[in-house]
Amino acid sequence: MSAVYARHHTAPRRRLAALGGAALLACAAVLTTGTPAQAAPPAPVDAATARTYLGDLTVRAEGSSDGYSRDKFPHWSTQSGACNTREVVLKRDGTNVQQDASCAAVSGTWKSPYDGGTWTAASDVDIDHVVPLSEAWRSGASGWTTAQRQGFANDLAQPQLIAVTDNVNQAKGDKDPAEWMPPTGSYHCFYARMWVDVKHHYKLTVNAEEKSALTSVLSGC
Repeated sequence: MSAVYARHHTAPRRRLAALGGAALLACAAVLTTGTPAQAAPPAPVDAATARTYLGDLTVRAEGSSDGYSRDKFPHWSTQSGACNTREVVLKRDGTNVQQDASCAAVSGTWKSPYDGGTWTAASDVDIDHVVPLSEAWRSGASGWTTAQRQGFANDLAQPQLIAVTDNVNQAKGDKDPAEWMPPTGSYHCFYARMWVDVKHHYKLTVNAEEKSALTSVLSGC
């Protein structure tokens, strides 16, 4: 994710609409039948498993960005009813999140694990792809079908999507762990575990510098 397109993750501010009880129940029903609320991304593998997974990954210089486009990773797909992937993650990762009839988060509280920031407006929160789309493209996803890339960009089953402070997400851009780690040092181990778990699941490659940085972090977990 570059700083230019990371802002695409940010939803516009929305005013709290006056909703009748029926509308609120309808939206709740949508969420009930969608992805179960977890209050956090799926837990990654533990540090020992992550170290094993990292050893399994193919080490290769990153490929070219030629041909890359976010449009080749259709994202924020509809999950259920009116709820798209972004809104599902906002609901999952927030506290006391209220949604309107279109499933848009209109109130709630979000604490970003990357930097410890706390926000009460969804417009201050980005949904980060832990392994950025551009990074995935250069690590093997350029050879995937569009359907496979769509699955990656909307994956709620892996520790790949997380609600974080928008400016921090933009600072991350499309950098790998050799170039960027979350400002909160105590989160580095968890972040490295997420990164390796996702790359292993999707059989993506790592470059030498990336593997070295991950090895260093995971050795201290």
